[in-house]
Amino acid sequence: MIKNLPKIALGAWAWGNDGTFGSNFTPKILKPVFDTAMANGLNLWDTAYAYGMGTSEKVLAEFIKELPRESFFISDKFTPQCADKNSATAMKDMIEMQYKLMGINKFDIYWIHNVWKAPKWTQELAKYFEGKQNVPLIGVSNHNLAEIKQAQEILKAHGLKLSAVQNHYSLINRYSETSGILDYCRQNNIYFFSYMILEQGALSGKYDTKNPMPKGSARSYTYNPILDKIELLNEKLKKLADKYNVEIAQISIAWAISKGTLPIIGVTKVKHVEDAVKALNIILGREEIAELENFADSLKTDVVRIWERKLK
Repeated sequence: MIKNLPKIALGAWAWGNDGTFGSNFTPKILKPVFDTAMANGLNLWDTAYAYGMGTSEKVLAEFIKELPRESFFISDKFTPQCADKNSATAMKDMIEMQYKLMGINKFDIYWIHNVWKAPKWTQELAKYFEGKQNVPLIGVSNHNLAEIKQAQEILKAHGLKLSAVQNHYSLINRYSETSGILDYCRQNNIYFFSYMILEQGALSGKYDTKNPMPKGSARSYTYNPILDKIELLNEKLKKLADKYNVEIAQISIAWAISKGTLPIIGVTKVKHVEDAVKALNIILGREEIAELENFADSLKTDVVRIWERKLK
């Protein structure tokens, strides 16, 4: 486990400007976001080469280059689809390219990003880090329970341990809970990182049927058709937000923390960071959690995205 790891990770997916969230997030816009986070002790940054084919990593690298290495944590990923499939050293090539992009020589957490040929790539990852100094925590993302257990066995054979799982998890997508993944992580001392807990802004109260997500953005195709249901859930969240004198997004974040997960919050504005900081001080009651979950379940939404279909 990592000493002094914050309870929230900050996601730099949008920093890749790949169209998922838009394409206007310049370093000038993002630097105050980074500075605010660091000033508030939120120093765990989650990125991937796939986020804009290195764009997210380059932006983050520019911000950390003058900082002491011990002052921040970097979570990066091997995305199988981005590897050179004709190279016998594709894993080594990807990792060392990412080291160069980031300007560092160690990741704090390194992930297999998805399940495409995951056993092969987990084996390659294990071979790369076996016997090395400065081995990061090793994690898998977008894996179901059987695939998580398989990864654990592969790593164990090389003297390594699976230390983290990262999956889409929110009030309207609790597959990782109902399938037993959360319990497995608790029993095996594995961090569970929950991403998209705000469903790319859908559970922030910012969007509704009168104010849908930007037309043409990737997320609009998933959420705009169900904004009528999301409005109802946001009304429930608003009641709790008023009680705790915070905003809707902070209740969703506090819920994820209350479930024993480490949420990844995508940040593109200073306000997103400020919301995350406030959420750390909210402790939801058991009845409040149960009421939120029961209501969310009753909406019967399907927000499983195409990259995670295999989880089902």
